[in-house]
Amino acid sequence: MYSSTTQVRVRYGETDQMGYLYYGYYALYYEVGRAEAIRQLGFTYKELEDMGIVMPVVELNSQYFRPALYDNLITVKTILKAMPDGPKICFHSELYNEQEQLLNRGVTTLVFYDPKEKKKVSMPEELKHRLEPFFTKD
Repeated sequence: MYSSTTQVRVRYGETDQMGYLYYGYYALYYEVGRAEAIRQLGFTYKELEDMGIVMPVVELNSQYFRPALYDNLITVKTILKAMPDGPKICFHSELYNEQEQLLNRGVTTLVFYDPKEKKKVSMPEELKHRLEPFFTKD
């Protein structure tokens, strides 16, 4: 299993009239978590794009337990529970407030896609090599 955390502060423009983080922005926080999880591996989305790979979202599920509020510092935990096998990769996201209460849980499924060939492809070998140590059994 691979896990990473990053933090995001809820900005005023992301809230509704009640001061709650607008529900549509949770997916954006998941994206911040994914990008930082890959960056913490020493890899970036930009490098994937330079290799001719993009990663469109093909499925998104989200559960809301309690609200994130304006100016809260949110911890975004991003987890890969399984090594990708084929073109799909599933990122599990958990958002916590400063009191370490679970606010939201989501799963985002993306595919590795070659836009020139217009087809799904397997995970690039470079990214696979960086993830393998987290999934090998000792």
